[in-house]
Amino acid sequence: MGERDDHRFATRAVSWGEDPASSDVGDVVSPIHLTSTYAVPGIDSEFKLDEADPEEGEFLYGRLSNPTRHAAEKRLAALEGGAHGLAFASGTAAISTLFFATVTPGDHIVAFDDLYAGTRRMLESLFRDRLGVDVSFVDATDAGNVADAMRPETKLVYMETPTNPLLRLCDLDAIADIAHAGDALLGVDNTFLSPFLQNPLELGADVVAHSTTKYLNGHSDSIGGALVLDDDDLAAECYHLQRVLLGNAMAPFDAYLTLRGSKTLPMRMRQHEANASEIATFLEGHPLVETVHYPGLESHPQHELAKQQMAGYGGVLSFELEGDMDDAAAFLEALSTFTLAVSLGGVESLVELPAGMTHEPIPKAEREELGITDTLVRMSVGVEAVDDLLADLERGFAAMRRFSEQQPPAED
Repeated sequence: MGERDDHRFATRAVSWGEDPASSDVGDVVSPIHLTSTYAVPGIDSEFKLDEADPEEGEFLYGRLSNPTRHAAEKRLAALEGGAHGLAFASGTAAISTLFFATVTPGDHIVAFDDLYAGTRRMLESLFRDRLGVDVSFVDATDAGNVADAMRPETKLVYMETPTNPLLRLCDLDAIADIAHAGDALLGVDNTFLSPFLQNPLELGADVVAHSTTKYLNGHSDSIGGALVLDDDDLAAECYHLQRVLLGNAMAPFDAYLTLRGSKTLPMRMRQHEANASEIATFLEGHPLVETVHYPGLESHPQHELAKQQMAGYGGVLSFELEGDMDDAAAFLEALSTFTLAVSLGGVESLVELPAGMTHEPIPKAEREELGITDTLVRMSVGVEAVDDLLADLERGFAAMRRFSEQQPPAED
């Protein structure tokens, strides 16, 4: 299969990076290369240990390069429309590599205040507190706040859109202009939508990050991360960090699973979105639900922006229940088709309570300031029959009602 620029997304998802003609036996699917080292032609080989080029068929050591990982990296780059793709051991490994490649002590980062909690902790406890990189967290739903936070020493603007778990959006086109006017780079975490529904590079971003664990793999059986970018010099720095200094590249088996999972990305994303849209509408009309956060709803404050910069609304939503955390626990523990678990993006439906799970380490006052209440539920809607999912939610609401009825009346 030749790699052609005019191939559409669904075709690239199936075949890009895997070429039977390059295999001695005609493998249609890239095999899992588990070797830790490779035989070299001789001691006078022209390439050095850290300069082996997979594009030239040069492989020396598994940490530096691996044919299965190389195929996955080519696939990831093609899906995001970038020149370079790097596959990492986790999304956290990918994001930290981007930060190490772009900032040094004394530099400044502007970041969305509603970042994934793990990314925020990394910026605060590692880059700010230990490495001396200043970080400003801003409400990036208003691009003016990003502009106001920019300084001469700002080297990176880092965004997520939609955010986790409140599904807030930022205007990537406007923020790219702000970053570039200040000679800073724009990095965007595109995990929640995948390249099927949003392409930050086309909107002005310099680097796109992913947790491939989520939609790109899509089956909750692999951990991985990715960076995709166009700039050759920045890519070289990221490659050097990945291969030589940090050793945080994706393992061959995870690369194989990412290749396998990405083949069905378009059809999975369509079903995720169809189910999530129906569930969001159902929840918005339910008397035990206070608020639903989903960009596909007209009630979402940035619905118009979503229509402009996204090709769809995704499979993740969050909503606030009536009552308190005990009511939310009654709801969640009654579900059976939805699994109570962290993570997202798999074919199965998952649900979690951020205040008690993913965002529990954040102090309560800070969580509430960010809008993460004790009854906020985050849901990763899978590809099951939507009627079964709706019936499961009804079980949860019935459990909430029974729990409420058993509580003693409040004292005057």
